[in-house]
Amino acid sequence: MRHVSLITTGGTIEKTYDDTTGELSNRRSVVRRMLRRLRLEDTTVSIIELLSKDSLHMTDDDRTRIVEACRAAGAERADPHASPGRCVIILHGTDTLSVTGERLCRELTNLHVPVVLTGAMRPFEMSRSDALQNLTEAIFAGGVLSPGVYCSVHGRVMKFPGVSKDRERRTFVGPRV
Repeated sequence: MRHVSLITTGGTIEKTYDDTTGELSNRRSVVRRMLRRLRLEDTTVSIIELLSKDSLHMTDDDRTRIVEACRAAGAERADPHASPGRCVIILHGTDTLSVTGERLCRELTNLHVPVVLTGAMRPFEMSRSDALQNLTEAIFAGGVLSPGVYCSVHGRVMKFPGVSKDRERRTFVGPRV
């Protein structure tokens, strides 16, 4: 049995359209709707709704909360009974995903599970969104990677440190796994 601790922080991946105001914003997590679209055999997912904000508005305190949520999810705790498929997935806005990934890499110094950050260039609710693909790939990657901090997007996995957003290509680049 695999166990995924899924931490939601908002970002484009979870933005929803308000037809009254005409704006896209982070109001509530949509991850449950996303997960209902997936078939996850022998997998349990624990959802931790931590934040609901655009990553451009994240503060140092928000990133501290993300680090602490990873610790609370058991990222640094050696559990002799834990399955090898245990991981932490973080849904995050792409604009500052690298900042958070670098901080996790610095502060989570005794990792026993993979921590995988992912996001989307287009919200889940929009057509041609990369959200569901990226979530699916992050969950898969979390089940096969060794302990460390990673970014999983667009069919690739990169390991921190050294991951950055390539705004021209609208994807991430960095040391590939």
